[in-house]
Amino acid sequence: MLIEEWFEQALSYPGIQLLELTPEIAIESTRLPGEFHRDPADQIIVATARVLGCSLVTSDDKILRYPHVTTVNE
Repeated sequence: MLIEEWFEQALSYPGIQLLELTPEIAIESTRLPGEFHRDPADQIIVATARVLGCSLVTSDDKILRYPHVTTVNE
């Protein structure tokens, strides 16, 4: 499957939307409170949830143990 096809399929699910990486999210990803691991992708994911005030659906143990973001274990 081509990446373009993957994106088209992923974005076709109800309620799914592509979000921009805003300056606010980028800055928040570098200033997460407490201890968080150094994976920049995870930092951006967590920062996005924090800035938008939404729960993060994940099975990632490191993110689930992070107390400064609301998570749902799926």
